[in-house]
Amino acid sequence: MEKRGIDISRYQGQPDFSKVKTAVDYVILQAGFGRYASQVDAEFECSYAECKKHKIPVGVYWFSYAVSPDDARQEARACMEVIKGKQFEYPIYFDIEGSACSGDVSGKCRAFCDELEKAGYFSGIYISRSPAQQYLNEYCRTHYALWLAEYSPTGLHWSGDVGMWQWGSTGQVAGIRGDVDTDICYVDYPTMIKRAGLNGFPKSDPEPMDTDIWWKKGDKDKGIYAVKQRMIALGFVRLDNTSGFGGGTENAVKALQEQWGYKPTGEIGKNFVDRVMR
Repeated sequence: MEKRGIDISRYQGQPDFSKVKTAVDYVILQAGFGRYASQVDAEFECSYAECKKHKIPVGVYWFSYAVSPDDARQEARACMEVIKGKQFEYPIYFDIEGSACSGDVSGKCRAFCDELEKAGYFSGIYISRSPAQQYLNEYCRTHYALWLAEYSPTGLHWSGDVGMWQWGSTGQVAGIRGDVDTDICYVDYPTMIKRAGLNGFPKSDPEPMDTDIWWKKGDKDKGIYAVKQRMIALGFVRLDNTSGFGGGTENAVKALQEQWGYKPTGEIGKNFVDRVMR
């Protein structure tokens, strides 16, 4: 999937969100910056209210000045003070760039994001592609929602998974005067966040990933073998050795379904195959 969005701050003034809604799928707002809740973005409250009024899915980022993990934890607490009582369909991002993007970058990212996660938020990291490759460790790259910035006509030069790509800073969007940052999202964050009961949403019972079932425990088919080979490549090593659908395969399917936020039925259909084979 690809969803087109923008990220904005006080520098975009007060957009006409009735027009913005026609141009984008989501908006990421700057909530604030630094160590104190008083450093809230001047347009955050208004922009958040307008996004909700016009039913635009929304997330936020917090601009960091942290020089240490302890600073980043304090920034996380300030961020949570600003966003408390609100609901966000997209992650809460730690924006690390400029002078903050030095020293123990991974430690600062983990300190901020873990503080958010403990409080029931879906956290992520915003960082440019080059420093992400230079400073982020494997845990930060894979555990949190990753939002990379790279303005390149040849695309994002990143070999791992990425949730969102900020591809430009001179976009023109209906309802906003002047340039705006433009983004592409590859992950269905609203579904994941709502199902898990994060970012202010109540937790709901997960739905099955598939209702039209192709294979289940006890079945045999060449297609099952192909799917199992892909699952082995993803790290599931205790699968049945034949083309059959045995208990090991069922457990692995359940584990993936649960990881993705679906009811762990252990049965395979088109949605499961599409996701595991991509």
